[in-house]
Amino acid sequence: MRHARRRVVRRVTRLAAVGGLLLGGAMVTNAVASESQAPSIGVPFTAPPATGEGTDLVSRLGNSRTAGSWVDKAGRPVVAVTDDKAAAEVKRAGAQARMVEHSMSDLKSAAATLRSAPRVSGTSWAMDYKSNQVVVRGDRTVSSSDWSRMTKVAEGIGSFVRMERSEGTFTTRINGAQPILSTAGRCSAGFNVTDGKSDFILTAGHCGPDGSIWFADDRGRDQVGTSLKGSFPGDDYSLVKYDGGRAGKGADVVAVGDGKGVRITGVADAEVGQKIFRSGSTSGLREGEVTALNATVNYPEGTVTGLIETNVCAEPGDSGGPMFADGVALGVTSGGSGDCTAGGTTFFQPVTKALTELGVKLIVAKSSGGTGAAPAPSASQGAASPGSSAPITGTDVSTLLSRLTDPRNVGPGMLVIGGSLVALVATRWIRAEQDRKAYRQYYSATWG
Repeated sequence: MRHARRRVVRRVTRLAAVGGLLLGGAMVTNAVASESQAPSIGVPFTAPPATGEGTDLVSRLGNSRTAGSWVDKAGRPVVAVTDDKAAAEVKRAGAQARMVEHSMSDLKSAAATLRSAPRVSGTSWAMDYKSNQVVVRGDRTVSSSDWSRMTKVAEGIGSFVRMERSEGTFTTRINGAQPILSTAGRCSAGFNVTDGKSDFILTAGHCGPDGSIWFADDRGRDQVGTSLKGSFPGDDYSLVKYDGGRAGKGADVVAVGDGKGVRITGVADAEVGQKIFRSGSTSGLREGEVTALNATVNYPEGTVTGLIETNVCAEPGDSGGPMFADGVALGVTSGGSGDCTAGGTTFFQPVTKALTELGVKLIVAKSSGGTGAAPAPSASQGAASPGSSAPITGTDVSTLLSRLTDPRNVGPGMLVIGGSLVALVATRWIRAEQDRKAYRQYYSATWG
């Protein structure tokens, strides 16, 4: 009876082990199949940026007949036009036309005159397409005499130049999606890019001069890379070359806080009125709206032109962080005024220009079609979102145990397979030992 029970136990153990092998194999297969697709190298810097219908109409009609475009609260394109024929053509294209007095040529001429005047730190100007004006702002550091002098310049241009004082101070936001630190200060990683040979972080140019060494920790132990090809002032972008040459897993994801991220699928130019999102290590994920394009800011360190003006807030430490909408890269944080308590104005370096000037490509999430094409971001105020969610990887190194027990990895399946193999070997060894013992007992009995 005892031998029969042993045989039953051995058979059950062997069946369980075989079942475990099958289950473990299925788990490994499922984990491999569910692995997120590796990012693809897409959106070459030579590709035309995805643009909206309003931008296309402005380009086709020309600067003398239009004065910019924007999207309304419902996401419909609106084009400022200077004559009836242009208005009719805009309406035939399915967009709204708004008649204005001053053309884009007038607005650009006004900006050029302001740019040629003596530089005043703490001032900025941008083209407000909706009001058909050039808006000049001066922060609290601008003296009364300097402001008076700029006001006279504006009056000489015409009544379509509007003067405004700002309570805050225009500063670069040095000090993220993910923080990077150097002796120059703390900045944010923007987007991952590549030149086909090495991978880089695209961030703000004011974060540090060429040769600055960046770390992921404040003790200088985890070195990330070295700055090169920076442009500031004038522009505000630079590259940080990864020490290992590769961005690694999750290169197509930007952090938005709490271990979460957004997959980046393409690149585009921003549009006035567009709902956008910005991420930074200081203030996390914030949302706002594009208020103007081709903005000029006179920082204390120098003048930067061609920026995107927004009403999203930012704080020191957010410099270089990504701005995006619906998973499409739009800009990297340059600077601004105010904070995320009182609100303020934040400027961004357009990604499209940075890619073109640096000769790199954006690393994007592989599309369902595998082409890496860049979809145009939604301009609808009600429908825009940061983009598809994704976990942040590569910044917090998990322990071996947690990696093995994570059901999204092959670890659990391998553990089941390993345990099943041990059970099979153990049952065979036990049976062999029992057979040898029985044989010795029988041999002893027959010998005697």
